Amino acid sequence: MAAKPKPTTSAAKAKLKGSGAVAQGRRAKAAAKRAVMVEGNVTAPIATDGDIFQMIINPPPNPASAGARLRERYLIWITELAKELPLFTGDSGDQVKLSSVYTALLTKFSSEIGEFQQAARLRDDKEREQLSALEAMDANPALVLLGGPGSGKTTFLNFIAFCMAGELLGRTDANLKLLRTPIPVDADGEKKPKQQRWSHRALLPVRIVLRDFVADLPKSDVKISADTLWNFLVKQLPHELQGYADELRGELSDQGGLVLLDGLDEVPDALQRRDQVKHAVQQFAARHPRCRFLVTSRTYAYQHQDWKLSDFAETELLPFTRGQIHRFIEVWYAHMVQLGRLTKTDAAGRASLLKRGVERKELRELAERPLLLTLMARLQPQNRGSLPSDREELYSQSVSMLLDEWESLKLRPDPEGKPVPYQESIGEWLNASKHKIRIELDKLAYEAHLNQQELEGTADIPQAAVEKALRAASEGNLDAKLFRLEEYLRDRSGLLNSHGEGLYQFPHRSFQEYMAACHLARFKFPDELSSLAKRDPNRWREVMLLAASRSRAVPASIWDLVEELCSKDEVPAEHMIETNSEALWGALLAGQVLQETGLIGYDLDLQARHERKRLRVRDWQVRLLTSTVLPGRERALAGDLLAMLGETRSHLLDVDHLRFSFVPQGAFWMGEENSDDAGLHRNTFLDYDYWIAQTLVTVAQFQQFVEAVGRGSANLESLEALENRPVANVSWYDAKAFCEWLTQRWSAGLPPGWRVELPSEAEWEKAARGGEELPIELAVATARDGFELPRLEFQGNPLPYRRYPWSDDFSADMANVSKSVGVATTPGCFSLGRSPYGCEDVAGNVWEWTRSLWGEDFFRPEFRYPYDPHDVKRENSEASSNVYRVVRGGSFGLHSDYARCAF
Repeated sequence: MAAKPKPTTSAAKAKLKGSGAVAQGRRAKAAAKRAVMVEGNVTAPIATDGDIFQMIINPPPNPASAGARLRERYLIWITELAKELPLFTGDSGDQVKLSSVYTALLTKFSSEIGEFQQAARLRDDKEREQLSALEAMDANPALVLLGGPGSGKTTFLNFIAFCMAGELLGRTDANLKLLRTPIPVDADGEKKPKQQRWSHRALLPVRIVLRDFVADLPKSDVKISADTLWNFLVKQLPHELQGYADELRGELSDQGGLVLLDGLDEVPDALQRRDQVKHAVQQFAARHPRCRFLVTSRTYAYQHQDWKLSDFAETELLPFTRGQIHRFIEVWYAHMVQLGRLTKTDAAGRASLLKRGVERKELRELAERPLLLTLMARLQPQNRGSLPSDREELYSQSVSMLLDEWESLKLRPDPEGKPVPYQESIGEWLNASKHKIRIELDKLAYEAHLNQQELEGTADIPQAAVEKALRAASEGNLDAKLFRLEEYLRDRSGLLNSHGEGLYQFPHRSFQEYMAACHLARFKFPDELSSLAKRDPNRWREVMLLAASRSRAVPASIWDLVEELCSKDEVPAEHMIETNSEALWGALLAGQVLQETGLIGYDLDLQARHERKRLRVRDWQVRLLTSTVLPGRERALAGDLLAMLGETRSHLLDVDHLRFSFVPQGAFWMGEENSDDAGLHRNTFLDYDYWIAQTLVTVAQFQQFVEAVGRGSANLESLEALENRPVANVSWYDAKAFCEWLTQRWSAGLPPGWRVELPSEAEWEKAARGGEELPIELAVATARDGFELPRLEFQGNPLPYRRYPWSDDFSADMANVSKSVGVATTPGCFSLGRSPYGCEDVAGNVWEWTRSLWGEDFFRPEFRYPYDPHDVKRENSEASSNVYRVVRGGSFGLHSDYARCAF
């Protein structure tokens, strides 16, 4: 805190007897009647007729003390401007305070992490730690902070101003400690939160909204310079602070400060203002080398080279992490308690509900944007503490709230920071009902979505298109008001936001999609909607699903849409060439429509004609699993839809139908070159025939085991996945017990002395890579068929050292790895990646247990190659739990290198 300067001279008393004058103090002057002027500490005679008297002479006011008071009042003014969040004031009561709900932001700037962590890394060439927005500022004296609408740019800028001013004022609720609040970490993460770095002192903040700066300029083409920018800054000061301008300028020049310039992207390019403002900012920075600078801009605009500021670093804000989302929810509801809007118990319950709600897939992306997460928090009270149960209703309520924000009476702070109205609502201005405005905005969203070239982000909507929509909504004569339209729209945030000169955007692509869906559901359902979705599913899928959800109150309309999507023709056989991609996409989308609207499962009361449609969609999903047109993610979706429609593949539902591939005895090549622990070698020990399961054990099959033996130790969460997915998170001991159960169950059909068990490493790798000779035709059996050894003809293995089950080269369409799908998938989705013996998902999907041992040291295998199965320690099934077991095959979440045959 800056100390107030003390007076340099105390009040002085002078006594005078007789005639004369007193001048006391440096440069003081006095004169008596008929006397000469005297200066300094001098007593001179003066002629009087009266008595002896006493006088007091005070020194002049101390300029330093007056300047300190003005500086203090300036800092108070800055905190009042920066602390409020007017958009989130709620229906009534005190305003939400920025300092109470602000959550620290991360940027794309990163720094090298420590040597120990780098030495321990597995795959990445460089592991980096993201810098917060504050730390990016700390590292760069001049920084441009980029981000999309609602990403938190302006909020961060205001928070910086609030904390800096508060520190200089000595406030306990606004200071550098608050500014350095740690970035939240994920609750289940290993990192501990640490304070953000700010290695500088508290800096005097100066805050300028560049859009307001340009709006204040004369309409004529005047030259803009650093002086113009300074004059606008002075003009912003309240009347009582005008006298502080010289002091402010002196401190910025001599001691430095923090210059905060908001919204470079919002500067219009009329009269080449944009280029002039850019040069004015650079000139201002050059004149104030002791100052630090922060400029904000939307990302898209700053990508243009002519916008970039010389000698300014740039970084982009990242979406909220899970930890940041949870921290915001916690502080939001804690603040609601402070404001008296909720009790502690009610706030804790709502916070818990919202945390669970934003884990939903359809809400997670929205919650990653601070503005939209705040919107969800505001929606909760309208739903008795919870979010809407389905996303269509969530979007419906969100759009209504955003429309209210965008359309309503507008407020702005007066010089004292109090909100005052300055614009009536758009509805009043247009003489149009909110319903008509909404219909036209829905149509605007549809047309923007239709014409947008990119498949990500929101469309740039020209001002002319917005004018057209509002003209259509208006019942009066809008033409006379169009000259004010830009001003009217520019100052509004909510459903439609200014996105640079003459351009507007919806706040998120999902809102654009929802409003386009509302238009299609209202006017073009189901014919044009289904046609758009089949032709261009990447663009229209979400729109179609939202439109279907909006129409679900009338189930007959949903079945009409399913009819349009899924061809009435018979499902093509697996070997037939796929010539009609629209039919494939239509069948997949029909399944998604049924899932979205809750009609996907069997219903005894469903009309027979609609049940036939449902079964046709089901049968199509089986065909889609082996499609060469649909990518792996879509095939995986078809597998999930098949489970919900009713899985028909008995070999995945019943252990007695589980298929096994025959692996004949003979040598094969094991391991790989250049491996210290598992070098390539010819393995001749598998001198016996065996059968290995073609597919992974599914949830349905493991459920049979649990129900039969009542396994109390089994991880029951492993049974919560869809029944046709592979069972995961099963312990080695439960996997071993499952095999023992099957041995007993099939005892009558197994050849004498045979048993079911986990494969050894060697048995697994031979099944994945193939022996030196391969059967010309594959032999497959089930427990019902019996496991009689077949007589086969053989041919040489063309790729005996293959890295992957299909070849040496990795193909993303062959295996579920590297998060290409992101979850475990039902067998059949990656059938092109089968092993030489017909085994599926040998590479990727989920790790597969073997009965072989690794050793007690995770980083060093105890058992190296050449592989010797006669080593009793290596195959000791009774080894203690301290010994690691070997897993093979990789998983859906790991790099393709982990899915190699030899890994």
